[in-house]
Amino acid sequence: MPENRYRLPLFPLPIVLLPGAVMPLHVFEQRYREMVVDVLKTDRNFGLIFHDWDEQGPFLGEEGRVGCLAEIQQYEELEDGRFILIVRGVGRFAIDEGLDQKSLYFEAIVTDYEDASAMRGEEMEFRRGESIQLLDELLDLLPDRPDHLHGLSVRSELSYSLAQAIQMEFPWHQRLLEIQDEGSRLERIDQVLRAMIRRGGT
Repeated sequence: MPENRYRLPLFPLPIVLLPGAVMPLHVFEQRYREMVVDVLKTDRNFGLIFHDWDEQGPFLGEEGRVGCLAEIQQYEELEDGRFILIVRGVGRFAIDEGLDQKSLYFEAIVTDYEDASAMRGEEMEFRRGESIQLLDELLDLLPDRPDHLHGLSVRSELSYSLAQAIQMEFPWHQRLLEIQDEGSRLERIDQVLRAMIRRGGT
């Protein structure tokens, strides 16, 4: 099996994890407790995939769906078997082949989901600088600069850092996750920043 095609446990949730983001998770359902026990024995990775059970119905592991690879950074197992996790987004994947469940939790064969952007070097650095400038314009309208926005720099995958800084609905974040071009992700974020600036930062 090619290195970028691998079997991955899946945790469908109505939330979106972005690469580079850190997120707490409370794992209480039995099948996902089993998943956590299993992944802690290996590389501590599982796939967090956006799924709204009320809106989308049963999770079917459809081919092509994109999620974020979550790595367990810290964990605590409670007396009743529940887990408190701190996970970090470390990459993206797309479902290549759904699998029959051999365990209680979902699994799939997935492939790495990477950018196909042609923008490189100074061009990309300039593009990221434009987005940072917009963010600074917005922050100048606020009475206090949020602590988590200190130190943002023109670096790789700036789009994900900016996306975490603005409050948008999870389907919006999911669409951003699916874009395979940093410049296009930044343009999508810039549209939101410009709209917020026009409203005076509210």
